[in-house]
Amino acid sequence: MKTGLEARATTLGYVQRGGTPCPFDRVFATSLGYTAARLVAEGRWGRMASWQKGRLTDVAITDVAGGCRKVTPDEPLLAVARAVGTSFGE
Repeated sequence: MKTGLEARATTLGYVQRGGTPCPFDRVFATSLGYTAARLVAEGRWGRMASWQKGRLTDVAITDVAGGCRKVTPDEPLLAVARAVGTSFGE
């Protein structure tokens, strides 16, 4: 130890991308995975697991893919993102 400080190697993964998952994150991800696996087991191709109106369901991928979801300038989440230093290239 040339610096006199303890050093440890860390492999960044989820922590780098979003922090430590809370119990809800873990249960939610497991539930989405289970729903997707069930769709495969049932041969229901072209569908994806989805959370809508407070419950797990599935939707046709064609209903949600290929379009643009517009964000209006007055979107409250934009103000939150800017407040924590997110840059939108403006």
